[in-house]
Amino acid sequence: MTVAVPGKLRRDARPPIEMDAAPAPGTATARPTIVPRPWVAVLLFDREAHGHAPTDAAVRRFWTAVVGPGAVADLLRLTAAAQTGRRLREPVHLSLLAAEGLVARDGDLVLVRPMIPFLAERHQRMLHPALRAEYRRLITR
Repeated sequence: MTVAVPGKLRRDARPPIEMDAAPAPGTATARPTIVPRPWVAVLLFDREAHGHAPTDAAVRRFWTAVVGPGAVADLLRLTAAAQTGRRLREPVHLSLLAAEGLVARDGDLVLVRPMIPFLAERHQRMLHPALRAEYRRLITR
């Protein structure tokens, strides 16, 4: 076995590598088609709303089954940003969260509730029957 020499492709080296394949740190350029996501401001609204606390395990367990893990992560990130007054990049799943009524958007302003709403009946119908029964037991306590 031989050692790879910088600048040459060594097929007999293990693994076969080209030493000049990666650019030097700090010299990489972005694709010309890349568009950074815009920044959004996040504010709390509807402070008297009922629901699950963002830290409640039910949010991850049941809302994830409805909208997916990425959307739930974005929702929790938005809630945390609203509570601390931070701006953040527009979440990838923002349109899904708005369609489900979890957030409202007005330009570069996103409104989020301090409590994550209970699942509506239409959301509960999306759950697996065992998960639906578990959720109903949880909210009837």
